[in-house]
Amino acid sequence: MSQEELSPEQKQRKKEGSRDDRLSFRKFGEHQLRREFKDMAIDKCRDHIQAFGKCAEEQGLLVVFKCRQFNKDLNACMQIHNSHEAFDEYKKANEEALLKKIPGKK
Repeated sequence: MSQEELSPEQKQRKKEGSRDDRLSFRKFGEHQLRREFKDMAIDKCRDHIQAFGKCAEEQGLLVVFKCRQFNKDLNACMQIHNSHEAFDEYKKANEEALLKKIPGKK
């Protein structure tokens, strides 16, 4: 059955089912925790970000060729500090903070 053949009621049920996953309070808490984690990763890689930005500003359109090493260094730093494994460790270490960020939980 295609999307056009669904009745309005069936479309609404399908839409509501997908919204449950996106709007759950646990997901909201994880999103807040991930935002903090990402900000920490950016702070840790601040030197690489600034070096790449300065190079890009100086080189203009040649940024792709002239700043390749700065880009590689930046990506390597972010890969270390912003990986899924590092976030899982951070989430385990901050489980209590995660529970505080979930609305309706104490």
